[in-house]
Amino acid sequence: MLALALAVAAGTLFAADMKTTKPTAAKDALECAPGEKSACGLPSNVVIDMSKAKIQRTDAEWQERLTPLQYQVARLQRTEPPFRNAFWDKHDDGVYFCVGCDTPLFDSSTKFESGTGWPSFYRPLEKSFVGVERDVSLGMIRDEVHCTVCGSHLGHVFDDVPRAKGKRYCINSASLRFMPRKNYDAWVAQSTVVSTGK
Repeated sequence: MLALALAVAAGTLFAADMKTTKPTAAKDALECAPGEKSACGLPSNVVIDMSKAKIQRTDAEWQERLTPLQYQVARLQRTEPPFRNAFWDKHDDGVYFCVGCDTPLFDSSTKFESGTGWPSFYRPLEKSFVGVERDVSLGMIRDEVHCTVCGSHLGHVFDDVPRAKGKRYCINSASLRFMPRKNYDAWVAQSTVVSTGK
């Protein structure tokens, strides 16, 4: 799966002019209504080493590719409001992709209702696609998660679900794009043909 997604993503590799990203101050974060913030809802202040990302784009290219909300969340590590985002209550069968690079990140079969107002998953589709960095900002200790292929901020991961299930990957909808199962199966078949020539 890793080789397949990277082969598809490799066609969109760009030269970079930005090696790291540092989010702006928390006061500039997307705001939630009073009483709605949880550990998921606070912005991330982790500095991600973008030189490790396989897909790199200039800031102008990111802004052209993403909607303003997607850019704020995925590239500036801000947080969308809970219960007012695209996927918190979505129950369709399919796969969630990164908005930054179209890498498949989470399967709907691992999605669950966490009560936080953000889509939550027990585990990533492919562990190597989701990086984790310790976030000790805002007087808290959290683990920020991001796409390892393009560096886009996804959300945070927590150890507050039964260990047998996995973890709670609390993810911003703005960092995701959903593909229904039949479209995903067709995409995998097409990508296999492209990468193997068969």
